[in-house]
Amino acid sequence: MAAKEHYKVLVVGGGSGGISMSARMKRKVGAGNVAVIEPSEKHYYQPLWTLVGAGAKSVSSSERSTSSVIPSGVKWIRSRVQEFNPDKNCVRTDKGTEISYEYLIVALGLQLHYEKIKGLPEGFKYPKIGSNYSVQTVDKTWNALKNFKEGNAIFTFPNTPVKCAGAPQKIMYLSDAYLRKTGKRAKANIIYNTSLPVLFGIKKYADSLWKVVKSRDLNVNFRHNLIEVRPDKQEAVFEKLDNPGETVVFEYEMLHVTPPMGPPDVLKRSSLADEAGWLDVDKDMLQHKKYPNVFGIGDCTNLPTAKTAAAVAAQSAVLDRTISNLMKNKQPDKKYDGYTSCPLVTSYNTVILAEFDYTGQPLETFPIDQSKERMIMYYMKASLMPQIYWHGLLNSRGVVCPLGNSGDKMNLSLGSEIERNNETKTDSDKYENDTRIWVSVDPSSNKPAPPLGKTAIKVKVDTVSALDHPQETVTHRQTDIRHRDINVFGIAVP
Repeated sequence: MAAKEHYKVLVVGGGSGGISMSARMKRKVGAGNVAVIEPSEKHYYQPLWTLVGAGAKSVSSSERSTSSVIPSGVKWIRSRVQEFNPDKNCVRTDKGTEISYEYLIVALGLQLHYEKIKGLPEGFKYPKIGSNYSVQTVDKTWNALKNFKEGNAIFTFPNTPVKCAGAPQKIMYLSDAYLRKTGKRAKANIIYNTSLPVLFGIKKYADSLWKVVKSRDLNVNFRHNLIEVRPDKQEAVFEKLDNPGETVVFEYEMLHVTPPMGPPDVLKRSSLADEAGWLDVDKDMLQHKKYPNVFGIGDCTNLPTAKTAAAVAAQSAVLDRTISNLMKNKQPDKKYDGYTSCPLVTSYNTVILAEFDYTGQPLETFPIDQSKERMIMYYMKASLMPQIYWHGLLNSRGVVCPLGNSGDKMNLSLGSEIERNNETKTDSDKYENDTRIWVSVDPSSNKPAPPLGKTAIKVKVDTVSALDHPQETVTHRQTDIRHRDINVFGIAVP
């Protein structure tokens, strides 16, 4: 039987955005009407690679087979898209197959360009060079770190957009912590060479990061862009962006490279791209500006926000609503506010949890100052978020979150009731985008305590169990309605 060549919804890309949206679309139109084009046999939870590069996690813990994350019944087309033809509502694959669609979701991610740095990628054959941005090179970061002896440890940030803009400095903080733990820090000169003019784009968190930098004697050089690596000499060449034509050479004992990045080539050469090559979508609705049946999610888009998995999670809920309305001949009515999150790992047990929107204003989840280094945020990053990703974001259903050492769990599903001021609703979209829901639990009684704030708000959950934290009197559990199906936390707030 010939392969089916038409689908109601065609998803291009099997990363976090593509898999999440294919699960949502399956529930909208049925599995047989949805297909995902993705050539890779493996699917990775890439935010974990920061910890892999520091020896705290293994690559295998970030890996699943693509077949295991494709929603059941959804067609997996193991190919690459070679050409978009939105005027004819079809794409052509590298196998010559033409596939048509009613709705197209582009979730291609972005492309790494190590080759734009002279001496790479072939330089990775040498020791002392690594990069947390590729599954082929992330273990090389750990090898360079654990074999460090004496000299410069250099960490770079390129002169392009990148995914997870905090990651280039996260590995610096972890390397500092490792070298201190192993007694090598006194022999190390840690340098962060960034093409940016600031340490971090959001001032609240940048101020906190500067305190970390100064307290740990880390060196930061702004407007320094890596253009060449000489691995045989252990030298890295940087251009000074504020002085065109001027370069400076650094010797290194360890070099972590964040590569230049850009939109996928197939997207750049299509009519779907803007002038810079990114998918040209409306920043509120995620709908293409020219082709109304084309949509985008994640790193391949020109959305003016940080490219992170948390951003994809927020975008998926908005895009789901946008497409649903259009299928019903209604106007989109839910807007994406640019929400994104960056857990800034500052050691092997602390994280500054940055959350913000399009305007650069903090949009925080917890009733504490998230700009402070906190141990609980590290465990959320290292242990809770991967579970939320695999069991929540990818299937776009409820999330079962571990609550403390007892192993008790809280389950909040898409069908959970929401009660507000004695009014019960099952559709979270009827609330404003910035609505927050809180549940307050007294561990000693295992019963809901009076809700926080003046408005009685609670979430009906399947199970609410006490934590094994006798020193705590109240545990706060929160979910943001906008991301209710993926941002569910059950943790003790210190």
